[in-house]
Amino acid sequence: MNIFLNKNSNVAILIAGIFGLIAGVGISRFVFTSLLPPMLDGFLDVTFAGILASVNYVGYLSGSIFAIFIKDINTKVKFFRIGMVISIVTTLILGITTNETIWVIARILAGFGNAMALVVGSAIVMSKLNMESKTKAMGIHFSGIGFSILVPDLVTRAVFLNNGDWKDAWIVLAGFGFLLALYSVYILSVDKAIKQNAAQHKFDKKLFTPFVILLIMAYFTEGVGFVVQGTFLPDIINSLEGLEGFGGYTWTIVGIAGIPSCIIWMRLAHKYGSVNVIILAMALQVVGIMISALTNNMYLNLFSGVLYGGTFIGLVALFMNLGGKLAGNNPVVLMGAITTAYGIGQVSAPLYSVALVDIYGNYTYALYVTAFIVSCGIALLVLTKLFGMKGE
Repeated sequence: MNIFLNKNSNVAILIAGIFGLIAGVGISRFVFTSLLPPMLDGFLDVTFAGILASVNYVGYLSGSIFAIFIKDINTKVKFFRIGMVISIVTTLILGITTNETIWVIARILAGFGNAMALVVGSAIVMSKLNMESKTKAMGIHFSGIGFSILVPDLVTRAVFLNNGDWKDAWIVLAGFGFLLALYSVYILSVDKAIKQNAAQHKFDKKLFTPFVILLIMAYFTEGVGFVVQGTFLPDIINSLEGLEGFGGYTWTIVGIAGIPSCIIWMRLAHKYGSVNVIILAMALQVVGIMISALTNNMYLNLFSGVLYGGTFIGLVALFMNLGGKLAGNNPVVLMGAITTAYGIGQVSAPLYSVALVDIYGNYTYALYVTAFIVSCGIALLVLTKLFGMKGE
């Protein structure tokens, strides 16, 4: 039992990291997608849901950029704890009020909490792990993103099986998240203040080679590709003729597929090169997006969940890993630029999606536009290969 309560145990650190992702990202962010269909029936409309998704990513983008500049481990621990509290409180709020203004504020704050849980929490996990090579262990940690989709989804299903509604689900999730956060906050802490000398790096324009600029642009398109299905996938599936009620199953499949994806894609990148593997993963993502636009076949649409869950987590790890390698000893500016581009894609995609849904009455054209934008990202990366630009 001591191994699970020892703050310096690698096993405990990884479990705490995954628990932190479930509480701070899954319950505070991804379960919104899982609960979207019943909320659309009882409270939200698609337009307001898109606005809520967009402002959530504004909060996440702000938090991600802020997190990049937190150097001190003690400060990281403090903001990780703040993120956990924000994530739980904003989840509870959604279960006890339907005031639209409060919901907008709660989703913005939740986005900031998500960033503290994911970006800062992951940094703490990496710094606390006591092993020579941390790459494989961090792959295990990021599998927590898949768990953060799957576990809260299963909790909501249990609530509905016991005749609860979406409000009950938010309240139960807040309580469940609180328990996970307690363990995570306990393990991901430091016993005493640690003095660190943060290296100061000047802005280096030489980092922004043509390859890096195209990489940043491609990551913007992936931000778009991630967020449309990440916000609306269950409702997209439910809106297809004959597939009413299958959206929830598809979202469960997304979580299952996401759990091993990061480890698999990183291994492939090590063997075949990051850019080649990113192109492949984005191409598979485009196929998944197009499935729901072109067919209402049940099995193909369930498979679209596999393609989405199996690519989006891995793509984040692939882009960030490649960006880190290219940045060398000066990661702050480059990682900030990459994160910002991804965040802009996340913020903009729900807005054009709901506009197209309002015009055409379905998600088809939103999916076409999304697939086209991600395809443009693939084309940019293919250009880097054709012109022999420096990458990996």
